[in-house]
Amino acid sequence: MPTATAIQPNPAARLALGEIFSFAYDTFMSNKVRFALTALGMVIGTASLILVTTIGLTGKHYLLNQIEAIGSNWIYAEYESGGDRITSTINDALTIEDMEAVQHQVSGIAYATPIVPFNDRVGVGGGKERDVHIMGVYPEYALVRNLIIRSGRFFDAQDSQVRNKVGVVTPKLAIDLYGSEEAALGKTLKLNGLPFTIIGTFKERVDTFGLSEVADNTMVIPYTVMRYFQETPSVKQIFFSTADASLVVPVTAQVQRVIQSRHRPESVYSVRNLTQLVAMADKTTTTMTMVLLGISTVVLLVSGIGIMNIMLATVSARIREIGIRKAVGATSREIRFQFLSEAILIALIGGVIGIVIGLAIPFSVRYFTEYRIPISGLSAIIAIVVSSFVGIVFGTLPAARAAQLDPVESLRYE
Repeated sequence: MPTATAIQPNPAARLALGEIFSFAYDTFMSNKVRFALTALGMVIGTASLILVTTIGLTGKHYLLNQIEAIGSNWIYAEYESGGDRITSTINDALTIEDMEAVQHQVSGIAYATPIVPFNDRVGVGGGKERDVHIMGVYPEYALVRNLIIRSGRFFDAQDSQVRNKVGVVTPKLAIDLYGSEEAALGKTLKLNGLPFTIIGTFKERVDTFGLSEVADNTMVIPYTVMRYFQETPSVKQIFFSTADASLVVPVTAQVQRVIQSRHRPESVYSVRNLTQLVAMADKTTTTMTMVLLGISTVVLLVSGIGIMNIMLATVSARIREIGIRKAVGATSREIRFQFLSEAILIALIGGVIGIVIGLAIPFSVRYFTEYRIPISGLSAIIAIVVSSFVGIVFGTLPAARAAQLDPVESLRYE
């Protein structure tokens, strides 16, 4: 019956699909070294693609972690100049009242502290002297700047309120003055004739290499005591910290408006945050990743050309086999599919091995060291898709050439 005949499967098609893996396996086994070297290019290209993605993510996370350690919610304000008018000769610096006004008028401020710097020379044993960079701050300074207290403690609100003459120093200054951080605790240092007791040592969470307000020879004391050394109640900078990183940009603009409204119109105040630095870090790491991905793509293209070359050689070596298959009923479509499948299989074998190697390296680093390298599962998916694509693109020409061979001429081929 016509209907029954119409639904019968195509025997030739079923045979081609069933034999495809057998033919591919026999071909690979008969040319092990040649096919292994061809797949090696895919291994290297795929592994490098995953590793490049991992390197890019690692670099991005590292830079963002460094910035967060400085203070991702950090906003800092300072007086720049009085403008171009004659009144610019009159200092219109920031004051504690400016900081308090911002705290009252701007929501989202978690902590705030003034920064008042002062330099002095202190005497040490043997009649020697050392330059000391002193900063008067609020106790909240340690929270705004994410400081690490290495020994002792940071001064608190009570120290500030009762004007205790205490301070914390950097490890470098403690070692220079007393030989070690522990030895510095409890020692007295005279600043402008006033005795200050060292109650702790601190350091920045990230080394800023002297580019921040903290130097190697820094000593931090309560702002209330720092007023003893000031002729005017002005402050050099005001640091703010927002309750959430998402508030940094809008709060920065509000802080700028509040401060500007409290001073002369011609006075210039700089209110900045680290958002621009974060964006720059993100752009830099993205650019670096794209460049490395471009290199990996070139490697994959070269390996694809290798696959095309080996498949063209395979077609030439198997012309008689192609003629015999066509003579017994194989269609051009089945021949094309046979050789295209072999190219894809080579690409996939190399791709899978490359993915295993590319993922094994960062996993090994995470397992055997304390570093938590980010691993992208998406990169593995992309790698396998790219491998398949390379196999299809560079296997199409050899497969088409094999399919176009004339069966009579193929059987005559020696």
